[in-house]
Amino acid sequence: MRHINAGLELAPLLEKIAYDAGKQILRVYAQANINAGSKADKSPVTAADLLAHESIVRGLNATFPGVPVVSEEDEASLAWRLPTGCYWLVDPLDGTKEFLNRNGDFTVNIALIENGQATFGMVYAPAHDTFYWGGAGLGAAMREKSVVTVLQGLRSEDEDGDPSGESADANESRSLNEGGAAHLSRLRVVASKSHLNEETQTFIQQLGDVELVQAGSSLKFCTIVRGQADLYPRLGPTCEWDTAAAHAVLEGAGGVVLDIHGQPLHYGKASVLNPWFVAAARAEDARSALRLNAANLTSPQPPAQKPDHD
Repeated sequence: MRHINAGLELAPLLEKIAYDAGKQILRVYAQANINAGSKADKSPVTAADLLAHESIVRGLNATFPGVPVVSEEDEASLAWRLPTGCYWLVDPLDGTKEFLNRNGDFTVNIALIENGQATFGMVYAPAHDTFYWGGAGLGAAMREKSVVTVLQGLRSEDEDGDPSGESADANESRSLNEGGAAHLSRLRVVASKSHLNEETQTFIQQLGDVELVQAGSSLKFCTIVRGQADLYPRLGPTCEWDTAAAHAVLEGAGGVVLDIHGQPLHYGKASVLNPWFVAAARAEDARSALRLNAANLTSPQPPAQKPDHD
């Protein structure tokens, strides 16, 4: 098995692979009627999922021969999910529900996993013509149509913990280093566009009078990367391929993804399901939110179940 190292030189290669998959998705998206079947676990699947899967696997195998590809749409490939080694982790169409609802919030997710860590990620939103890429220690960037923006690091604070500044227009997108909420009650919290379960609702309520931002698929992470949200709590089921690519991009922009015990998410676990987690622009905000909700997080998580594919 070949090993490759994460680096920004991966970006143009993965961008091409993601773009080709996106073209397949948009072909189906343009159809008057989109037929959806059901997998064994009752989750929806469309022709777009399968066409994008085939395109990505073909592209990755041609560009990076010898590196295994683990895809949501290939159950046999799950055997390559290991806590050590190097492989690609792919969700060919993240947000099938958003795809079927035709709201544009669906993505192509491609992540490089090295020894249990998501070290580089490419997220492509075909309907928005927007790419996001990056990894921890490598930085992050986005291409929206033809404009490339380098995404900055964590918002800086002074010794008293006050933000260094805020955007003059509260409605304007703020990059991760342009200031932020001094208190959790001022945070912009992103949640699922398609569903919001009781556990996540309770978590958000404990934060106070926050601004709620809605998004679908891995674009929930990307709203933080873009500076349009501060915190994304997910107290519900997700799979590793749902989070890995956007997790890497968020870390590249200086953010964090922590489980409810304050530990980073890992990949290649015995179960493909992620634990509950909080993603944030600032580690301090994630940990503060977890402390505020400590009383609600002491009981065991509900029995594992497959996600709702939002």
